[in-house]
This record gives sequence, C-alpha cells and structure tokens, in this order.
Amino acid sequence: MGFDDKADNKADDLKGRAKEAAGSVTGDDDLKNEGRADQAESSVKQAGEKAKDAADDLKDAFKK
Repeated sequence: MGFDDKADNKADDLKGRAKEAAGSVTGDDDLKNEGRADQAESSVKQAGEKAKDAADDLKDAFKK
C-alpha cells in the first residue's frame, strides 16, 4: 500500500470519527451513522490495499 493510499484512508477514518462525534453531541443520528459508514468504508479500502500488497509480495517471492 502506498503512502498516499494510507494517508487517504486515515483521513477518511478521521473524518468519519469526527462526523460520528459531532452527531453524538448534537443528537443527529443521521450524521452519526454517516460517520460510521465513512469509517467502515475506510476499513474496507485498507483491507483491499493490504490484500493487494500481500499478493504483490507473494508474486515477488516466486520471482526469486
């Protein structure tokens, strides 16, 4: 996973956490749920990037 991808995923996660916290403070369930969805999306992206990295590592191992 490239540094840019990691930074983007972390930014999305933090944005989701902020939305969830703001929704909790204001009592806005829609905003809170939107924040949770942003965090879940970030987690899925991270998992996909990690799987891609693992596949690349495996491919590189067979090249040697």
